Amino acid sequence: MARTQSPSGTQLRYLLYPEKIPQELTFEQIRRVPMKDFSAEVRANLDVGNFVHKATLLMDVMENSLESVVDLMLEELLAGNEREEAITKEAKSALFTHDSVHVLAKTIQGTSITEGCGFDYDQSWVCALCSLPSVQKRYVAIARLKYPANLGRNSQEARFIILVIAPTREKGTKNALETARTFATLLADMDCRQSLLEVKTEEDFKEALNTFAKDLQYQQSQQQRTRGSSRPSVGPFDGLNVVSGWFAKGIRMDLKRRRQHYWSDFKDGMIGHKSLHKLASTTLFLYFACILPSIAFGVLNDKNTHGEIDVKKVVIAQSISGIFFSIFGGQPLIVMLTTAPLALYIKIIYSICEDFDLPFTTMYTLVGMWNTFFLFIYSIFDASRLMKWSTRSTEEIFALFICIAFCVDAFKALAHSFDSYYHADGCSDPAIQNALNQTQNLTYDYSDASKAFSNATTTEASYAPTAHPFYYCQRENALLFLLLMFGTLWVGVTIFRFTKSPFLGASKREVVADYALPVAVLFMSFIGSYVFSDILLERFPYTPGPLFKPTLFEGINIYAVLGSMAVGFCLSLLFFMDQNISSAMVNSSQNKLRKGSAYHLDLFVVALLNLFLSLFCLPWVHAALPHSTLHVRALADITERVDQGHVYSIVVRVRETRLTTFFSHILIALSMFMIPVPLQYIPTAVLYGLFLYMAYTALDGNQLFERLLLLVTEQSAYPPNHYVRRVPQRKMHLFTATQLLQLAILCALGFAPWPYLKMVFPVIILAFLPIRHKLIPYLIPTKYLDALDRSH
Repeated sequence: MARTQSPSGTQLRYLLYPEKIPQELTFEQIRRVPMKDFSAEVRANLDVGNFVHKATLLMDVMENSLESVVDLMLEELLAGNEREEAITKEAKSALFTHDSVHVLAKTIQGTSITEGCGFDYDQSWVCALCSLPSVQKRYVAIARLKYPANLGRNSQEARFIILVIAPTREKGTKNALETARTFATLLADMDCRQSLLEVKTEEDFKEALNTFAKDLQYQQSQQQRTRGSSRPSVGPFDGLNVVSGWFAKGIRMDLKRRRQHYWSDFKDGMIGHKSLHKLASTTLFLYFACILPSIAFGVLNDKNTHGEIDVKKVVIAQSISGIFFSIFGGQPLIVMLTTAPLALYIKIIYSICEDFDLPFTTMYTLVGMWNTFFLFIYSIFDASRLMKWSTRSTEEIFALFICIAFCVDAFKALAHSFDSYYHADGCSDPAIQNALNQTQNLTYDYSDASKAFSNATTTEASYAPTAHPFYYCQRENALLFLLLMFGTLWVGVTIFRFTKSPFLGASKREVVADYALPVAVLFMSFIGSYVFSDILLERFPYTPGPLFKPTLFEGINIYAVLGSMAVGFCLSLLFFMDQNISSAMVNSSQNKLRKGSAYHLDLFVVALLNLFLSLFCLPWVHAALPHSTLHVRALADITERVDQGHVYSIVVRVRETRLTTFFSHILIALSMFMIPVPLQYIPTAVLYGLFLYMAYTALDGNQLFERLLLLVTEQSAYPPNHYVRRVPQRKMHLFTATQLLQLAILCALGFAPWPYLKMVFPVIILAFLPIRHKLIPYLIPTKYLDALDRSH
């Protein structure tokens, strides 16, 4: 007897249900969004004011299914629109995840945490939202159901449905999510929902919603006053809240604050994850970032003083100042450097000496001693407390001016190269052109000329053309200068941005990016000095001579002393502003430094340091931008956060160490043995390419520059920054305009052709403080200034 086999469970299901039920995958994501702050976010009140009176209200809707209610709301919203049918179909496709089973794709709902750490939804309301490319404006509809309806697993007793539709390309603060968040914040309050349930007419509904929005704004503003801000918009910085009247109390407080961290300033550079790597990469970064500007400013000082202060003096002064400040300075992350304004003052002093027949070295030392005297006064009597009135706007105006100054110096050098070589007289002189045509078939040994050029010891010898007619028209020199300068910028920025590329792993990308500057300088120097060795490049001049030669006070009279005091006072104001602004930007709260600042102590140490430099006629130094802030960033662990498609870099921690400054300036001191060879193999074009690189990388995090870009940015691409959310667009652009005006004044004085006019440059920077606190508030309310210009 044959036996029959009974079907299995799976086979039985197929027998009972011959048609296989299709399966689909649904991606669901839950994300917490903050409540709208009606007291701070401008768009919240504007949305309520604009949409409450224009919103489509459906009172006591009888439908109890989600699809029918949404259909009714879309019909009312799009009534009279010639593309109603197409937009309705598009909106339903965006609002629902399925065509047959209607589940809302994007919603906002109120939630709460229960006693057992559970997660409960507010079942009485739901806000649905979507963005459509076919609509040109925002739509808001609110439906109040007659009876509670089950609209899904999280809305089983819904009485209110809010529908928000916004254009796809809409400003960040006006997109569908932000608009929905405004009305969701109102409906999340039980008292608001109860009052909206009790009203009878649409006018009463709108009035109740408006009233509750105003009440919520008042409540949130009171809560903020009670809590207090984390740091007032105008208040004492860390280390600046010193009560005056005690002799050198600020210095003693700084010593007390920093003394306990002194040994950890050395250990923190070697202990910890990736600390040794950061120590090595930052040391090399500082080495190139300091020695190359020193060479560039050495060339400038050599030209301005006719060899009294040359490259080797600038390099030795840089090494001494870096080592001294890394050991005795309060905030070791600050970088000491001679700068363009200091080179300008040196030029002014030399001009005064020529005009009045005074010895330059003596006059230079007198000005330096008076500068030191005033800096001692500022530090001992806690004058740095004035910087508590310095806000972010003043600091960023000055930082952006420094970036512009770097670019101006670079492009001036480029223009000079083209004037000297590409547009030289020999390039258009018919006689020389005929000579070139006659000798074009002759062979000329360029290598010998290159060697002679490299061995030149004076400025005139370095730049003077030879007797060969070809050297009266050297267009390839100008083109190579252009290639090397922008090549240095391009290579450096490309490697610096390597962390954003998909190549290698994240940790390896970071390692590569940390060495962006050294690699760019070495690579382009190799290109200029080896690949194009037949082209005679400009190299910095070098004259052998003693490094340390004490000043002999000769030819002194009372007029020279009084004149040097006036120049020294103006110079001390420059030191005071540059030193303290750089310190403030280094100690910014966004850098998350933990060991405290030392404004008064640092100023005192800088005064001592420059007294020594003045006695030996070495160039002065003070805290430099952007080197100091880039030094902090080089030692930082940085993570990226994405908010509505915009990527933000956030500092996690910074290794506060003295070792990077110490080791890098030891290397700079050892570089004295590499002058003139091999340092002369670094073309001057690479030096100016470094200037452009420093200017470019310093723009990261500068809010003034970010707001300047907003002027030419599509509104839909605006980042959701705190000031974009909290400040009306016109007020934000007005504040940017006031900063631009101040920046224009700085540039007009800083780049003026009259050297003596530039002496008032630091006074103008100091004048920006009362302008910010006395004049700007008449144009922009204080609550908006707090968002735009909150102090560090």
